[in-house]
Amino acid sequence: MNARRRDGLLRQRDFRLLWAGETTSRFGSNITGVAMPLVAVVTLDASTFWVSALAAAAWLPWLFLGLPAGAWVDRLPRRPLMVACNAGSLVLLLSVPAAAWLDVLTMTQLLVVSLLTGVANVFFSIAYRVYVPFVVPREHLTEANAKLQGSESAAQLAGLGGGGVLAGAFGAVNGLLADAATFLVSTLCLLGIRGKEPAPERPERPQALRKDVAEGLRHTVRDPYLRVLTTYGTVTNLLLTGYQAILTVFLVRELHVGEATVGWLLAGSSVGGLLGAVVATPMARRFGTARGMLLCKFATAPFGLLIPLAEPGWRVVLLPVGGAVLALGVVSANVIQGAFRQQYCPPQLLGRVTASVSVANFGAIPVGSLLGGVLGGVLGLRPALWLLTAGLAVSSALLLAGPLRARRDLPTEPPTQPPAPAPTRPPVPLPTRPPAESTEPGDAPEPADSPDPADRRALRYAVPEQG
Repeated sequence: MNARRRDGLLRQRDFRLLWAGETTSRFGSNITGVAMPLVAVVTLDASTFWVSALAAAAWLPWLFLGLPAGAWVDRLPRRPLMVACNAGSLVLLLSVPAAAWLDVLTMTQLLVVSLLTGVANVFFSIAYRVYVPFVVPREHLTEANAKLQGSESAAQLAGLGGGGVLAGAFGAVNGLLADAATFLVSTLCLLGIRGKEPAPERPERPQALRKDVAEGLRHTVRDPYLRVLTTYGTVTNLLLTGYQAILTVFLVRELHVGEATVGWLLAGSSVGGLLGAVVATPMARRFGTARGMLLCKFATAPFGLLIPLAEPGWRVVLLPVGGAVLALGVVSANVIQGAFRQQYCPPQLLGRVTASVSVANFGAIPVGSLLGGVLGGVLGLRPALWLLTAGLAVSSALLLAGPLRARRDLPTEPPTQPPAPAPTRPPVPLPTRPPAESTEPGDAPEPADSPDPADRRALRYAVPEQG
């Protein structure tokens, strides 16, 4: 136990494998994040709208598959599901360079590959978030999320830069081979985990899939913390992906940046994400998880306004600086929120709650991507960037609409249904009543101090105040 406390998760082999596999996969995905739009822009000469549609296709499956996927994840073993998703993505990505070598690559194929890998990502992402608490002890969840988010940002930094270098040296199409290879590495790491995952809990009388979905959705909507965080995440993802969908086009056609430089400029934005993962835990300890998250969001969102100020020449650096500060706020908050959901949500509902939150958050991404493309085509690229980053600057105010503003820390225990409320005063003997008036169940009146329905809801989600 003392060794575990000293060295944390680094002594745990299963976590190291999970961490290495996910980091490698994220590295490859970020290479594709540069290579795929460059294939569309440079190889196929696609318009701004079609480039944004390509970005939207990867996230569209969250809208129509996210909720049932959460229910399926709660019913299925997670590790075999993740392995199957990796294998499918590997084959799909290999099809793009194969088609390019045969000179039959089309925009339609790019859209289909992006859509189907998005389907695999839906199931993998939900299963992965549910699987982490089975690999990592509860007391290490915050540390685990900080490491995972930190390595994700490092992989984004290396992947975006590496994607630009690969695209410049070997062509954007060949850069997709690197992503395919990382799915193979991720699969091998998952298969190397020794710990046995407990079988998913199955109710004695299984209910219909739609009822499982409704239960997770209802829990998310009714919980005051999950509700406000989900609403905020949806709005910010809409705006973030709106400007990111047209960023590559803006760099190539407005700032006249080369393919390799595109990757490095986008990678510069990821430096902030790496820093955000490092500072998240110290900030949560210093200011509290709720206040630390609010501070990160309010302090970083206005820096997005630097992005549309970028110009050819030295002012191009304003784009990665603005993106880096935005990424710092996003990643630091994600570290805190990830640990919060894994501790706070009832385990048997975690997959469905994760899916409900993800559908709202990730479902906004294809809408935001298309919105960015439409605004870029109608208003022009720079005015569209101004509009979207200005929205980000004021979006943090949504976090003040819930209980976060009154707390230092987020709750760390799942909400539980309390027993029937006990009287707060010493019991008073009830007067004797005729048997006819008291033998029927449900006829006895509630105590005078019984809470009204609104108070019962408050008790349902009551948590101990922390620090």
